[in-house]
Amino acid sequence: MSPRRPSVNEEMRRRSRERLLRATVELVEERGYEATTLGDIADRAGTARGLVSYYFPGKRQLLQSAAHRLMHTELSAALERQPASADGRELLARAIDSVLGLPGRFPVLMRAHMAGILQTAGFSECAERQRLAELLRGAVEAWGSPHPEHDYRMLRAQLMGGVFAQLIPGAAMPLPHLRGDLFRRYGLDWELGVPPDGPEGLPPGGTPLPDAAQR
Repeated sequence: MSPRRPSVNEEMRRRSRERLLRATVELVEERGYEATTLGDIADRAGTARGLVSYYFPGKRQLLQSAAHRLMHTELSAALERQPASADGRELLARAIDSVLGLPGRFPVLMRAHMAGILQTAGFSECAERQRLAELLRGAVEAWGSPHPEHDYRMLRAQLMGGVFAQLIPGAAMPLPHLRGDLFRRYGLDWELGVPPDGPEGLPPGGTPLPDAAQR
């Protein structure tokens, strides 16, 4: 039997890594971070336990990469959602909605992710975080920022703050208020992106935000 081509091996490694990241999201959301072991993750992913240590230095790094992968896959899907749009304001609105919506859908995972960032030495560099950065920076550029790098970092900080604010036990901020504040900052109409459903989905005050051109 002839050896596999390097490209085949690389694709197999990529798939194994992605299965571990998906399994981490599933298990942490189901059981919590502390109750999820690396062995559990390997079993759910259908991979050998040793592969976890091969790809990731530890559980915290694995969680961070898994959270960043979830964020960039959700963000990518939002930006590419039909009907397609080349409107920079619509794309930035979709980006904001994608990230701010994660605590409502994955509260356990996002709480563990935010706690890990605060408890360890900040962000760990990984391909998933780089991809997330590329997508957010691209949304800022499409919006028309004259200083994309600065504005990307500011948007990242604001989104992290919005995620954290939704997860504070006993003092969580409602999504519509956080969304409304960010939309005002960037001059985005409330109807752009994916406005929250139901009566609570109205912007603060219960009426649509004024058009940016009228302010």
